[in-house]
Amino acid sequence: MDKTIIKNKEYVVDIIDYGMNGEGIAKIDNFTVFIPNSMKGEKVKILIVKVLSSHAFGKVIEILEKSPYRAESDCSTYKRCGGCDLRHIDYEETLNIKQEMVKNLVNKTLNKKVNVKKTIGMGNPYYYRNKAQFPVGMNKDNEVTVGVFAQRTHEIIPIKDCYIQNSISQKIAFSIQQFVIEKQIPIYDEKTKKGLLRHIVVKVGIRTHEIMCILVLNGTKIPYENELIEMLVKIYNVKTIVKNINKKDTNVILEYENITIHGDGYIYDTLGDYTFKISPMSFYQVNPVQAEVLYNTALETAKLDKEDILFDLYCGIGTIGIFASSYVKKVYGIEIVEQAISDAKENAKINNIKNIEFYAGDTEKIFENLIKTKNICPDVVLVDPPRKGLDNNTIGNILAVEPKKVVYISCNPATMIRDIKLLEDKYEAQEIQPVDMFPFTTHVECVCVLELKKS
Repeated sequence: MDKTIIKNKEYVVDIIDYGMNGEGIAKIDNFTVFIPNSMKGEKVKILIVKVLSSHAFGKVIEILEKSPYRAESDCSTYKRCGGCDLRHIDYEETLNIKQEMVKNLVNKTLNKKVNVKKTIGMGNPYYYRNKAQFPVGMNKDNEVTVGVFAQRTHEIIPIKDCYIQNSISQKIAFSIQQFVIEKQIPIYDEKTKKGLLRHIVVKVGIRTHEIMCILVLNGTKIPYENELIEMLVKIYNVKTIVKNINKKDTNVILEYENITIHGDGYIYDTLGDYTFKISPMSFYQVNPVQAEVLYNTALETAKLDKEDILFDLYCGIGTIGIFASSYVKKVYGIEIVEQAISDAKENAKINNIKNIEFYAGDTEKIFENLIKTKNICPDVVLVDPPRKGLDNNTIGNILAVEPKKVVYISCNPATMIRDIKLLEDKYEAQEIQPVDMFPFTTHVECVCVLELKKS
């Protein structure tokens, strides 16, 4: 490390690139410095706040030369909460940044370069999240606070208006906040492990407008429960209200015990021509508008055949498998979360889909069982794995059975491209299509279709 890089010292630097978290990158005597809230092409005065052996972190003191793509932020808390890393950048430019992030990963990792297309943006990139999770706590003045955690802490930042959360979710959370203040309902304290209300979770059907409210509790009984139900139903027409019992000392928000206190414990929403049942625990795309774009892009690019057998790995509540069912002969969906599979079976029934089967269990084990025990060989394998990407067993199974296509949907381009590299001896990818599922954040979803090389 160059000894001239000193903590708490000021420097003037040129921002030459972006990091994977949207922060600007500068070089001081060829030593890398990451600087949040700075932009490529800018000259800034910075203060070094942390120095490590391989890189340092700085913060902007003054922007000396401003990027033409810098936008005035419309949110007073985004720098602290970390929810929108790119809020200070013009939206169209954020799409270019995400494309470049994926390109950089391709260039560093793959032997054969793959074309990375322009990121597909969202027409109205505001208030798009259909699921909101609000922690509840007490501030330093001993007042009830509802909002979001400050970045890398458990300090709750109260939010007046979040531009990525559905606005009705925020109104419901604030009404519950006023109710618990008025009724003096005890708030959970992370230090003492005492108190009752921990989180407020709201799920909204973007097209059906059905609302689910989940109250995460360190206990089972809410004082004035009937009054709270009456208020939420009367003001917001909440369809169902669920108590989620979480007495554990962990960062996991929802535990598995749910008690429905109003409605039937479910809401419904539509994606494309299909209706989906959403439970408190099931995963459903938090931006359904862009989810439709993502799924249609994947299926159009895949060019599926009516005689294809398709394996849908990590299928969740069956959304993309149901989308794909009209394009192929048969779909087999696999997911580890049993509640999600229960919902997936219900969703197939709701939509009258006859050519789909769902299995609950570890993806690699079920995949292997379908191939070796049931002698079902897929023509196409569709994967939408968690951020960690595919496990080695699944990659091994794909390489062993050699489906003609692998349709890879990813929420983490780094692990997707790592997996493509592991498959590229037998499979070839022509292009990667990024889709902006989470506007103004550094997250980017990608679609890539890999085709089996001809012998």
